[in-house]
Amino acid sequence: MTIPADLPEQFAGLKGHDWTRVTLGKSDADVWRIALSDSTSVFLKSERQHDLAELPVEYDRLTWLTSMGFKAPRVVDQALENGRSWLLLTAVPGADLTHYLDDPQTFIRVYSQGLKRMHALDPHTCPFDHSIEARLIEGERRVVAGLVDESDFDTEHVGWTAQQVLDWLKANIPSEGARFVTHGDPSAPNILAQDARFSGMVDCGRLGVADVWQDLAIACRSIRYSIGEEHVAPFLALYGVEWDAEKYRFFNALDELF
Repeated sequence: MTIPADLPEQFAGLKGHDWTRVTLGKSDADVWRIALSDSTSVFLKSERQHDLAELPVEYDRLTWLTSMGFKAPRVVDQALENGRSWLLLTAVPGADLTHYLDDPQTFIRVYSQGLKRMHALDPHTCPFDHSIEARLIEGERRVVAGLVDESDFDTEHVGWTAQQVLDWLKANIPSEGARFVTHGDPSAPNILAQDARFSGMVDCGRLGVADVWQDLAIACRSIRYSIGEEHVAPFLALYGVEWDAEKYRFFNALDELF
């Protein structure tokens, strides 16, 4: 594995270890898994610096989240150098849910466990506002900056422009329910399990207080894609909510802008 040429000097001590590029997921950041020993790894994330970059805000969110005792990566070190942001993170034990595709019952049980634990955190202590209003403002900034990947839209929005998605969202805002601490992007690769039990979450740069369907919509979409639509209803039953078609469509459309 080629080590990045612009690696900050403070991470030079990692050069002698085994680097593996992580390609799972759709983050704008470059990610490497670095094996320090047979049993210990760290992850290094790097992203181009700009006003809407996610790594600086992920640092803030991980710092808060781990202070709450939640199972997530701990920040080991950070750097702003060579026009890029860098985060060095501890590994969360276990394997992500894409390793459980042949075990749907464990898949949806762990999913439910993880989201319930996240949503049990006290929203009054969380400083990050991810209300619909706040996310639409951020989404519009991304549209104006040309940061939305229109080629990666879901089937429902193939052929749409980012501006058309934004316009649709503004015209179809649902009423917001109770506010929870939400992950913001809880797709299957971001939920980890060990011994068939929830062991943590990663990629927490979009964590914030929001309607619970901010998470449930993306989880249901990920379940449909990963193991089949027939497992969505059992997942919602485990979590303890009923299907909401309006919010499912809205929050998945909102996710197109991020």
